Amino acid sequence: MAADTRTGAKDETYDLVSLLYHTLQEADTLTTYLSDTREAGDEELAVFIQETLDQDRQRAQKAKELLAGRLSASGS
Repeated sequence: MAADTRTGAKDETYDLVSLLYHTLQEADTLTTYLSDTREAGDEELAVFIQETLDQDRQRAQKAKELLAGRLSASGS
């Protein structure tokens, strides 16, 4: 497991942190889209966005669990 030369972190740890960040960022954006869609009364699109948001939240939770396990195992 090579370290990233830019950060000193393991590539996998950096990748996981990045995935978590971007997933949470997308969930935040989708929350806005969901609100806009509901205000417009487009229930079909709102359901789709809600499903996508739920998937992002699940993905973020799994990423947090994986990250916590790796950080505690490495003693960081």
